[in-house]
Amino acid sequence: MHPSTTVPHATPAAPRVATPPAERTQMLVVAIEKVIVWIGSPASLVLHTLVFIAFFAVPLLGMLSWETMFAVLTNVVSLEAIYLAIFIQMSVNRQAASLKEVEENVEELGENVESIQEDVEELGEDVEELGEDVEELGENVEELGENVEDIKEEMAEDPSEEHEEEMREQKHAAMLEALTNDVKAMLKHLETLKSG
Repeated sequence: MHPSTTVPHATPAAPRVATPPAERTQMLVVAIEKVIVWIGSPASLVLHTLVFIAFFAVPLLGMLSWETMFAVLTNVVSLEAIYLAIFIQMSVNRQAASLKEVEENVEELGENVESIQEDVEELGEDVEELGEDVEELGENVEELGENVEDIKEEMAEDPSEEHEEEMREQKHAAMLEALTNDVKAMLKHLETLKSG
């Protein structure tokens, strides 16, 4: 016999993959959380009210004796109270863990704020130092201006070219040395700011 081409062939079932225990636990926790949320809902209140009415209606209709109904109701309510206590404790434990995480985050944030405050203080000190360097540079520029004035006055008094050239070279050398020192100080300060 040849297999019919019109009859569909059964495909082999895929192997069943076992759910890891951690995943099963997580699924159980999610289901319990949904139950906890539902227990605190108006729908739960309505359902409990209807169940209690039904319990009291059964002996009134003569289906059970009052003693039997109260025994069953007492057992049901006791079991429900046990589970509710467990659910409440689970909620409290989860809230405590959540609060602990928030507390750790707040502590970490506080440390970050302290670090930022220290950085701001250091930056303020660096700005003050830079301001002092700028003041020194301004003073050196004023001195150079005075030196230029002195050179002009000397040139007006002693017109000899040799003397003028010598004075000019001395003033230029002094100005160059002062500017070089100022630039070195500024570069050193900038390197300090970069590495800080």
